[in-house]
Amino acid sequence: MKLDYNGYFITDRKNLLSVSVIHGYLSEESYWARGRPREAVVKSIENSLCFGVYTKEENQVGFSRLITDWATTYYICDLFILPAHRRRGLSKKLMQCIVDYPELRGLSGLLLTRDAHGLYRQFGFSDAEDVQARFMLRSRSSN
Repeated sequence: MKLDYNGYFITDRKNLLSVSVIHGYLSEESYWARGRPREAVVKSIENSLCFGVYTKEENQVGFSRLITDWATTYYICDLFILPAHRRRGLSKKLMQCIVDYPELRGLSGLLLTRDAHGLYRQFGFSDAEDVQARFMLRSRSSN
């Protein structure tokens, strides 16, 4: 899959992914994965459906990773666009690629966000009023 958009392109081809870019952003700039080890990033990429956002010169500027059983549910995680490339519609195009991905059609989607509710609502995600009562978490520190 490849989508060209305004001097950029989005693809699910893992061979183009830059682990350095992904790890750098996640471990140093994101609020949700700060300090994540490089080995964990590599393993998560290997075991997920991934989308990369690139300049026409194939420099990676965005990413998203999905965990799925391919039958009922997918979970969107680690979605980002590098700051220098924001406000160009790239996160919207990336989300459109995800929700239009043929193998994900008909599946329920899940994601967590602290600050991008407006983006995700545009693609059919809604605030679950009872999510706090239903959602449970076991963190790494429980191991």
